[in-house]
Amino acid sequence: MRSRTTPRPVLGLRENAAQFSLLVAVNALVGGMVGQQQTVLPLLADGEFGLTGYTFIFTYVAAFGITKAIANYFAGTFSDRYGRKPVLLVGWLFAVPVPLMLILAPNWGWVVAANVLLGINQGLTWSTTVVMKIDLVGPAKRGLAMGLNEAAGYGAVAVSSLLAGYLAQQYGLRPAPFLLGLAYTALALMLSGVFVRETRDYARLEAAGHAPRSDGLHDHLHAGLTNRQIALETSLTEPALATASHAGLVNNLNFGLSWGLFPLLFATADLSPSRIGLLFALYPAVWGAGQLVTGALSDRIGRKRLITAGMTLQAAALAVIAASAGFAGWALGAVLLGAGTAMVYPTLLAVVGDVAHPVWRGRAVGIYRVWRDSGYAVGAIFGGIVADLMGMHAAVWAAAVVTAAAAVLVAVRMYETHPAPSRVQAPSAASADRTG
Repeated sequence: MRSRTTPRPVLGLRENAAQFSLLVAVNALVGGMVGQQQTVLPLLADGEFGLTGYTFIFTYVAAFGITKAIANYFAGTFSDRYGRKPVLLVGWLFAVPVPLMLILAPNWGWVVAANVLLGINQGLTWSTTVVMKIDLVGPAKRGLAMGLNEAAGYGAVAVSSLLAGYLAQQYGLRPAPFLLGLAYTALALMLSGVFVRETRDYARLEAAGHAPRSDGLHDHLHAGLTNRQIALETSLTEPALATASHAGLVNNLNFGLSWGLFPLLFATADLSPSRIGLLFALYPAVWGAGQLVTGALSDRIGRKRLITAGMTLQAAALAVIAASAGFAGWALGAVLLGAGTAMVYPTLLAVVGDVAHPVWRGRAVGIYRVWRDSGYAVGAIFGGIVADLMGMHAAVWAAAVVTAAAAVLVAVRMYETHPAPSRVQAPSAASADRTG
């Protein structure tokens, strides 16, 4: 009598289309948890809690960014040690109280506490879905995989921001917009618990067939690096990994600044909540949709050019927003900012996947995302201080200068990490048997 065995893993997007699509849907729900509050909370701070100091208002963004950054590290470490699916499930459990706390919050401290939990949720779930998708597709379609992942997440941010703005205008700032979050959490727990499968064996398969670069550039990045060595390479030493980490921080500095500042800036033109929601949604909408193109494009033309051009375009977009004082200029700036971010966001993740060894890829992704998502807090604090001292337009100008400097750093220090297409071959289970 034949025993039933689990099918051997095979790398590839087409080969794992069903599971990959499911993870795309889960990541859309992750993004939706952020979108439900982005339009509403700055208006809630001003309208219901009477907060006026920009630095104080931005505390919830800083709290979110700091906790998300820390959670990213543990997501990478635990997903390599215990598996991806348990980390994903635990992350969604942290989301359960968030909408209820925002609905019932009697003071701003509750909002900050809810964003601490949301940061943990985002760090654990988003990092894990990134690692799981990289596991499944192998090296050939890594850019496309990251483009699809980030498009789903930030497309959902845009849609939820728009829906929350509409619900706020029709039914008030509370509770209607935050009912979205309750629905997202329930659906995500069901999908993650019942249908998502563990993907760590796919990373082991890729590791078994892992071939070093012919130029010897990554010879020191072997499978046996310690956590401390991985952190050092990803943060400072390895040129591509470190530059990606620093560019990611600046990218999310802009997002953190926009999250806290843009709704307040747009409100100076006496726009309605729905118009503010539309303006805010343009940025992540273009960002999300653009990644469907840019992720795959980086598989064909390489990573460095897209990242350099994207950071430069972000700087130009921020200058347009800073120089504008009405809907048309802000809309143009938001579209350009989304386009620049779309060029950068999935490509930076693909760089990390290119360079990191499959055995410690989860930890490298986690450390990269620690740097990147620290940008939320840096952007909120930096933007709040500059806005308090010099005004909101000055804060956006300052972010434009920082972003331009990041583009120069990428151009000077990062090397091209994507191998020639002829060398990108997904290992089969048979090759794993020969090399494992």
